[in-house]
Amino acid sequence: MGVAGSGKTTVATLVSERLGVTYAEADQFHPQSNIDKMTAGTALTDEDRWPWLESIRDWLTSEAEAGRSGVVTCSALKRSYRDLLRTARGTVCFVHLNGSQELLAERIQHRSGHFMPSSLLPSQLATLEPLADDEHGMTLDVAASPQELADEILARTEAQGARSER
Repeated sequence: MGVAGSGKTTVATLVSERLGVTYAEADQFHPQSNIDKMTAGTALTDEDRWPWLESIRDWLTSEAEAGRSGVVTCSALKRSYRDLLRTARGTVCFVHLNGSQELLAERIQHRSGHFMPSSLLPSQLATLEPLADDEHGMTLDVAASPQELADEILARTEAQGARSER
């Protein structure tokens, strides 16, 4: 989880490859109307996000019901969004990739092939509710390399006995 530019896709791909589990990119779950809004620089509303989050939750449940673990990227900016995702079957562990606004903006400006403009970063940061102490997960600083972040995620989940969980 995290705002645009935090490296969710890069880190999640590394983690899923190392674990040998299925990976899904949350952007695949957006309806075209959401993509059109973001491309135009319009922030999504909660009304826009609920069906998208429900689709992600349903994917997590289908993976669990098939006996598979999975890794999915999702901004999951608000606790209420994470509460919905946690209703998926199985165990959901959040990894909040966090960084400075300057670093995140720089990353967004230098990536290609993505519909999310850097102009929406301030609205994402304003919406962001960091993980609370009672939420299953961890917060990591994206100033570290993607490989270091993946190493840390795997070490922490293994230490928690959650490596076989989602």
